[in-house]
Amino acid sequence: MAPLVTLATCALNQWSLDFEGNLRRIKQSILKAKEAGATLRVGPELEIPGYGCLDHFLENEVYENSWDSLYSILTDESLHGIIIDVGLPLLHRNCRYNARAIVLDGKILCLRPKLYLANDGNFREMRFFTPWNRPRHVEQYYLPPLIQKHQGCRHVPIGDVVLSTIDTCLAAETCEELFTPNSPHINMGLNGVEIFTNSSGSHHSLRKLDERIALIQEATRKNGGVYLYSNQLGCDGDRLYYDGCAMIFLNGSIVGQSSQFSLNEVEVVVATVDLEEVRAYRFAPSRGIQAVAAPPYERIEVDFSLSSDDLDLWQAPTAPRPARYHLPEEEIALGPACWLWDYLRRSKAAGYFVPLSGGIDSCATATIVYSMCRLVVAAIKEGNEQVITDVKRIAAFSSKLPETPEELCNQIFYTCYMGMKNQSSKETRGRAEALSERIGSYHTDVDIDDMFHATKNILTQATGFEPKFKVHGGSVTSNLALQNIQARSRMVLAYYFAQELCEVRKRPGGGSLLVLGSSNVDECLRGYLTKYDCSSADINPIGSISKVDLKRFIAYASKSFDMPILEDFIHAIPTAELEPITADYVQSDEADMQMTYKELSRFGTLRKVNHLGPYGMFLRLQEEWGADGTLSPREIAHKVKLFFHFHQINRHKQTVATPAYHAESYSPDDHRFDLRPFVYPPAFESWSFKKIDKRVEALEKRNEK
Repeated sequence: MAPLVTLATCALNQWSLDFEGNLRRIKQSILKAKEAGATLRVGPELEIPGYGCLDHFLENEVYENSWDSLYSILTDESLHGIIIDVGLPLLHRNCRYNARAIVLDGKILCLRPKLYLANDGNFREMRFFTPWNRPRHVEQYYLPPLIQKHQGCRHVPIGDVVLSTIDTCLAAETCEELFTPNSPHINMGLNGVEIFTNSSGSHHSLRKLDERIALIQEATRKNGGVYLYSNQLGCDGDRLYYDGCAMIFLNGSIVGQSSQFSLNEVEVVVATVDLEEVRAYRFAPSRGIQAVAAPPYERIEVDFSLSSDDLDLWQAPTAPRPARYHLPEEEIALGPACWLWDYLRRSKAAGYFVPLSGGIDSCATATIVYSMCRLVVAAIKEGNEQVITDVKRIAAFSSKLPETPEELCNQIFYTCYMGMKNQSSKETRGRAEALSERIGSYHTDVDIDDMFHATKNILTQATGFEPKFKVHGGSVTSNLALQNIQARSRMVLAYYFAQELCEVRKRPGGGSLLVLGSSNVDECLRGYLTKYDCSSADINPIGSISKVDLKRFIAYASKSFDMPILEDFIHAIPTAELEPITADYVQSDEADMQMTYKELSRFGTLRKVNHLGPYGMFLRLQEEWGADGTLSPREIAHKVKLFFHFHQINRHKQTVATPAYHAESYSPDDHRFDLRPFVYPPAFESWSFKKIDKRVEALEKRNEK
């Protein structure tokens, strides 16, 4: 019988280019793994420089600094006695590789470059790296002079290899390789590999974790084996939040799982497994037939045992446990909140500022900040030293640590209702005040009429023309221009207040605030926002979240956070309140857009996720919406045309959109995720629209018969 082995994987909150901080967290995770009795530790992808370095990976200095960090790991004797799988970038034969170093007792056993690179969605790995793309190929890597001297040799193996220890066989698979149809673990398992390691830099998207877990479960359920999944955690410098959730699987069952959202900088998951379970699981003759025909891997012999010679009668294998998932509304409450905390503490700002309109979008942004404060206070009570250090610096109004989320909110979160006497309702003003009072934010209430009229009158003074709102007999052009004055005035005031409010409150050390945006993904997709209004901010926690999901989140928060005031926001009609309110007219978002938020969400998914253009979308929706007779072909065609028309003419707004937390698979983020032109041919003259018209005519003629 094989002895038991104890293995560790981890989730680290790395920060791009923070070499000293990243090294400290790596060493801390290794020491934690050793303390738990583990003999193998797996870390995240590119954990030494941080995964999100982007074009910095084109700089040789990043590679030199990464070797400096690895040298520190090699020469630290407290890290000996455990196999370490650590991620770093490499230069080999003048090609850049996303790689991992497998280390034991201060020596590099081998270097394993990534075979298949992630190059879709938010990932651009082929911009920086070359895929190894040669399964089972191995050659020699010539080490830097300092490492040669320490290693005692000039080169080490680099390639797609497996390692044979005294008691088992292990091999590495990196992030995207798990998601490919012919994943490396298939042939590795057939070659007798019993332990698979996976270093990942996988960011959060709503409802994504179940796919990740399903892939690993299926890999080990079909193939048998132990699978250690490591992932980065937190915001490492851009729009993405890496959602941790380091896991250990055995034959399709989870035996270890870390948190998906956390303020901890280092989380280590340890499990004890019986390798006999793997060997017994692989009994099937059909597997044996495939195994003897599988292409062989070059093996590196490692004179080290993952198990101990000392028989511990009290040691037992870690029991399987069910996977832990969050509901989408919980993900919204936790993911953006953790991202905001990382951004705030690393930017050294004094807090956040939000123009609070009384609508559900700014309400959602404020509630996410409140959720952040809940997480921070909980971490303080748990004794999280890093969080306590950060809070002492940011929450400068008191030397005493905050004991409630409201106390912390009052020190770091500022809200302001910017109303107009004729446009703003007492309901929205009241909701904004009630919400700020409930969460404890420092709240101000101002009317911007003077600023609006001063700007409006400049045109009249210059030209003699006086623009009017539509309800007062004005043109569509004037109506929109007057709305935009208000919207853009609020943006200017938001930044003015963000710079001055810390001085107004006499915050010790001064400081300024970061302005948060509150435009959701559907409004961005449709272009239903004013360019350079309050959608323009420093960062936006809800810019990639749909209105439908935001409503679910607010409903969840109203109960889970004990905030009944949020019910008023859910039932309020979404309105920009940019036009005067009259006895028979109140502005409505969905009426303005000529489509519902639910419809917008479906348009977005079909456009981005299903890769459908106007004609393809019409055909799909004809099946979905036309099958039950709810909408006629002409009505569906009209909606599809309107969506693409407005999406295309407003596409330019996305080129300056505020950096937003990435959460939704149909995000129109122009900078990395959704790359498209921003000057389109007229949609109503397009060939696709003409094909839709022909199809509608044909369907209508068929229905007449």
